[in-house]
Amino acid sequence: QVQLVESGGGLVQAGGSVRLSCAASGRAVRPYVMGWFRQAPGKEREFVAAVSPNGYNTYYADSVSGRFTISRDNAKNTVYLQMNSLEPEDTAVYFCAASYYSSIRDRDGRNYDYWGQGTQVTVSS
Repeated sequence: QVQLVESGGGLVQAGGSVRLSCAASGRAVRPYVMGWFRQAPGKEREFVAAVSPNGYNTYYADSVSGRFTISRDNAKNTVYLQMNSLEPEDTAVYFCAASYYSSIRDRDGRNYDYWGQGTQVTVSS
């Protein structure tokens, strides 16, 4: 089992930046593809970004490409999401997830095995 705990969310003004962290415990996440998803009020959960097990390859949703950066530190068992140039449309609960079998281009959250509880990010205009 892998337990995931997100942190770093909060209220930020449009154009600002936030860095989310996802700390894993219970098992090393080194073999897993790690992803970030988000869910805005009244909307379905959507894929945001994913990073390969070694951290060398990343993949982003078009809506965040160029503004968000996903990274990982396997020694610390932690994954990060640096979010810059935030827009009100980025307001959502952000979830960290781990997948043993998916590729980084797999946007379907059903293929992820473990999920955190989420952290709220609110971007004010």
